[in-house]
Amino acid sequence: MRLIALETATGACSAALWIDGELRWLMEPEAARRHGELVLGQVQRLLADAGLRPPDLDAVAVGRGPGAFTGVRLGLGTAQGLAFATGIPVVPVSTLAALAQQGADRGARQVLAVLDARMREVYWSVLHTGPDGLVAPAAEFVGAPGDVRVNWATDSRLALGNGLSAYPELQRRLGLSGPQTDPAALPCAREVAMLGAAAHARGEAVPPEQARPVYLRDRVAEPARAPAAPIRGSGE
Repeated sequence: MRLIALETATGACSAALWIDGELRWLMEPEAARRHGELVLGQVQRLLADAGLRPPDLDAVAVGRGPGAFTGVRLGLGTAQGLAFATGIPVVPVSTLAALAQQGADRGARQVLAVLDARMREVYWSVLHTGPDGLVAPAAEFVGAPGDVRVNWATDSRLALGNGLSAYPELQRRLGLSGPQTDPAALPCAREVAMLGAAAHARGEAVPPEQARPVYLRDRVAEPARAPAAPIRGSGE
């Protein structure tokens, strides 16, 4: 299977190409307000280097959020444009799951993905690594840093994301040591491609018009908040 993947939900901009399990990717970690000028160029370069054209693709995967409103919309719109132009489906992938997959790739069995959501809030999710080495879907939340609750079920744990650098108190309150954290980690299309390829194989691709962003803040009347009690990630 040939799949292109995009991730533009944070200040980073990246694209990845999956060809029957082989991965190639490009990432610009400091791309604030330049996603639009960068992402299509990344796609074109990856395809050219592989000797492919857009019609040769089977699907396009995209980080569907949560993340920056403009970045999420741009990534999804670009993915839909590619899909409509080539007649292929879209595979929406959680941006938090893509971030957590970096922890799974480092051998962690339980991963906290936490991104700075501005407005003194963070996006976060607790995910577990399955037997196939991929993180399993889990509930996603937006709330104050003090709302984050994790019931650590294993010593093989890792917390990732710029929410940790924005709110250093999170590391102390959650009982994490330096080696158990990576505050510099950002979502990348590499992991979007990995998770997207697996989702495509499970039949989870959708027509481009059915691909929807996930902002978590779009439920204005009842904003999503973490429960008061500790939670376990999916798969516990």
